[in-house]
Amino acid sequence: MQEHLEPEGIPPLTTTPESNMTRQFLEYSRGKLLAQWPRLRQCVESITDEQLWWRPNDASNSVGNLVLHLNGNVRQWLVASFNESEDTRNRPAEFIQHGKLSASVLLRELGATIEEASEVLSRLTEADLLRRFNIQGYDVSGLEAVYQVVEHFAMHYGQILYATKMFRDKDLGFYAELKKTGRAPSGSQIG
Repeated sequence: MQEHLEPEGIPPLTTTPESNMTRQFLEYSRGKLLAQWPRLRQCVESITDEQLWWRPNDASNSVGNLVLHLNGNVRQWLVASFNESEDTRNRPAEFIQHGKLSASVLLRELGATIEEASEVLSRLTEADLLRRFNIQGYDVSGLEAVYQVVEHFAMHYGQILYATKMFRDKDLGFYAELKKTGRAPSGSQIG
């Protein structure tokens, strides 16, 4: 039986009665974003400005670019789409930025977007998940839009986590609870 993980300090959704599957999907999706956000923020806060904008090569993005990119993605796919507001995203600009923004500015903007996304996810209904959207040229259902954001956020959070561990040369302790439960391999770096 799979254990249900409730992120600490996250208030329950206030939704209208929907199918159990809809509620579970929305609660889990919202919980994933809200659980990864503080860890991502902690990673960015723990590195220098130089590390924030460092790129290993021209084909790779800096942590700063990834934060800009996540902000654009979450805002476009969740906030603008479900709020039926204007999509003002400039996706190419997310990747050409090279050090002009501070970590505090990047985190403030992404934090505001995550807060808005949480509000959106807390009010969605089954009808919203079945609705069709045209996002970034893709014809997707609301369910696909939510799933895309959660998956996309997790992928880039993982890149930011990896880069931070590389810069800091230490375990960040994000999954220390696994050591207490015996689920962590001995001697492993788990987070």
